[in-house]
Amino acid sequence: MGICEHMLTVPDPEPQTTLGCVECLEMGSRWVHLRKCLSCGHVGCCDSSPNRHATAHFQQDGHPVVRSFEPGEDWRWCYVDNALG
Repeated sequence: MGICEHMLTVPDPEPQTTLGCVECLEMGSRWVHLRKCLSCGHVGCCDSSPNRHATAHFQQDGHPVVRSFEPGEDWRWCYVDNALG
């Protein structure tokens, strides 16, 4: 199986200046892992986190691909195609 088309066409913008999940920081909540939106740079928490802000960002804005925002990780995930890259 090849890489999905969304992963080939998204930019990789600089992330928003943040120390963690933008929404969790505003709420005073915690997260497990961070994901960076490759369309706009939004940093949100993963689906193992209580609030799942990265997925909520996809559902609200339709930006299809995130990558891990964890040190030493560079994988990507496409929400539209449910594909890991």
